[in-house]
Amino acid sequence: MARLKLEFPEDQFCYSTHLTVRVTDINAANHLGNDSMISMISEARARFLFEYGIAETQEDGTGIIVTDLATTYRAEAHARDQLLFDVGVMDFNKYGGDITFRISRPADGSLVAMAKSGFVFFNYTLGKVVPMPTRFSDMFTKVNWLNPA
Repeated sequence: MARLKLEFPEDQFCYSTHLTVRVTDINAANHLGNDSMISMISEARARFLFEYGIAETQEDGTGIIVTDLATTYRAEAHARDQLLFDVGVMDFNKYGGDITFRISRPADGSLVAMAKSGFVFFNYTLGKVVPMPTRFSDMFTKVNWLNPA
């Protein structure tokens, strides 16, 4: 099977947040476990959306749901490591797009992981995928990246 390779343009990252690896995030091999990395990616995604004023579910019942997640690991992380999550968006389509992540360890400059999370807008009241709100796509033009809502 071909190996997954994730590379993203440097200029597409528009948000950063730090998360600390907890002791409870460590697996039997004494490094950050895959399940905990997924949880940290989800937390970084939630912080990113919050920073831009995007509610996970709108009053009309529309929300953002994850459709897929791909992660490539480059280095181990250990308990109490401070990780930097750079977050961006790309590859928009009518219904959603990708949220991208570059996870690094600032203490030594190591790239820990790269990840891509596909998403679509879903109306829970209607029970179906719906088009991406214009407000959302407009928010992520390069002009607006430096000034989150």
